[in-house]
Amino acid sequence: MATLACLPRAGPVRCRQRPALLAVLLLLLAPVAGANIYAFTDADGTTHFSNVPQDKRYRLALSTPRDSAEVTTGKRAAGAQYRASQRARWSQLIDSTAQKLNLDAALLHAVIATESGYNWRAVSPKGAIGLMQLMPATAGRYGVTNLYDPQQNVRAGAQYLRELMGRFDNDLRLVLAAYNAGEQAVARYGNRVPPYQETMQYVPRVLGNYARNQQRPQAAPEY
Repeated sequence: MATLACLPRAGPVRCRQRPALLAVLLLLLAPVAGANIYAFTDADGTTHFSNVPQDKRYRLALSTPRDSAEVTTGKRAAGAQYRASQRARWSQLIDSTAQKLNLDAALLHAVIATESGYNWRAVSPKGAIGLMQLMPATAGRYGVTNLYDPQQNVRAGAQYLRELMGRFDNDLRLVLAAYNAGEQAVARYGNRVPPYQETMQYVPRVLGNYARNQQRPQAAPEY
């Protein structure tokens, strides 16, 4: 297995080159939109990284566009004010979709808040898209032709939730686990929440948002 040998020190980060992993390091050093990373390689092959050029040897290695957060997972959507404005923007669509499919609107809001933070352009690292973070294969089951269309996205996600409610006898823990990890994963573990770290965190997070929505329908979602 390839390794990346880093030399710890105060100030800039220094790493001996492992070409396949340098790009990974750059991404780790620039997690915030708008960040720049500079680098140079010295005579002994050690590459030095810094977010501020220390001297004229440093050259720009990575520049992160300030608007790049627009296409990341909704869990990184900017702040409570943004989430509140987007919730207001999409509430009528979400509420009417829930009513048509006989779903609790508070639950549908909770899933969307957790999945995308109400960001209709959200894209996860795994390729899930839109308000309900649908994978293309799942969306295709419900006739979605454009995953970025909020109406199609919410309708398909709600239909999937309704289908899961029937399959798992309205057990919300299993429904949410299946929405996150897949129906097969829940079945594989004997109709229990799969012991995946992401899923074990996801289920209580959605249930927490659901409880808050029931108590205070206009409360800002948490993550």
